[in-house]
Amino acid sequence: MSGPNTNYDPVEVAALEPQAIEADVAVALTAIAAATSLEELKSARLAHAGEKSPLALANREIGALPPSARAEAGKRVGQARGRVNQALAARQGELEAERDERILVEEAMDLTAVPARRPLGRRHLLSVTAERMADAMVALGWEIAEGPQVEAEWFNFDALNFDKDHPARQMQDTFFVEPADAGLVLRTHTSPVQARALIERGVPLYVAVPGRTFRTDELDATHTPVFAQLEGLAVDEGLTMAHLKGTLDRLAEAMFGPGITSRLRPSFFPFTEPSAEMDFRCFVCHGEDPDCRTCGGTGWIEWGGCGMVNQNVLRACGVDPDRYQGFAFGMGIERTAMLRNTVADMRELIEGDVRFNAQFGMEG
Repeated sequence: MSGPNTNYDPVEVAALEPQAIEADVAVALTAIAAATSLEELKSARLAHAGEKSPLALANREIGALPPSARAEAGKRVGQARGRVNQALAARQGELEAERDERILVEEAMDLTAVPARRPLGRRHLLSVTAERMADAMVALGWEIAEGPQVEAEWFNFDALNFDKDHPARQMQDTFFVEPADAGLVLRTHTSPVQARALIERGVPLYVAVPGRTFRTDELDATHTPVFAQLEGLAVDEGLTMAHLKGTLDRLAEAMFGPGITSRLRPSFFPFTEPSAEMDFRCFVCHGEDPDCRTCGGTGWIEWGGCGMVNQNVLRACGVDPDRYQGFAFGMGIERTAMLRNTVADMRELIEGDVRFNAQFGMEG
């Protein structure tokens, strides 16, 4: 702060001149009137009524005046600051009233309105499909069996008649659990539960095995390294391929509608002999549309593999193959869900987008 000015000349303190004071007040009143919100008014208050505002700085200059001039200058500055504060208070009241009216409109609640219901959750399409397939087998009198996902190599391969040099044992097909000599793998199919069920439950045996499996496949529209299967195993006296086909027909009808029949094409699997690929009649065109996109115009859709249980598998599990015969089959649950619900890309099943499941409701 500057010292007393013994030779007072009002012109020397320009900030205290009446014209300067009036100019500061005019600028402040304009800024206050232009504020359209409480935030803008706060900025105007800091700029024109704060400690560093022009009027506040002018008020500090009063101390540099001789005593005879201080009263007049103080009165002039005080009146100017009072006008600004009054304008601030008036505009504050106007803006607060506008805000309160706006809140009453924007936040109004109609207590008579029906409340919005919370969206219903949806079960995953794969879970629904797996349970539907399992229910179809239970309806035929079969039991549901389960097994571990980290499986002993003996159950996954040896008990199922896989040779030591079978390609499926190689690292490009199977996830092996470290250390390398642990004899443990992530099961590549649900078939190990066949051997476990035969050993634990004995015969006769009718079990369906839904479960997750693992293979070293690249993720794309039709493949995934983690996928689900439904395995079926029946071992009893006098079973034939006719029993197998009848079971597959009933399962196909349960999943794709009445009148759906199956056919068997020769194939090879180590754990079945004879083996077959199972197709079912196209449920969209029923074999009548050569341009059908679902079956490619063939009238048939490939679903899975099947066959009569290899006698070596029965022997490995302590079952007399001369007395008992069995059949087994397996199909992908993802493929079944995609066919039933016209899903074109398998990745949609595993991306976790809740909107995907919402479209299917509670039933697959």
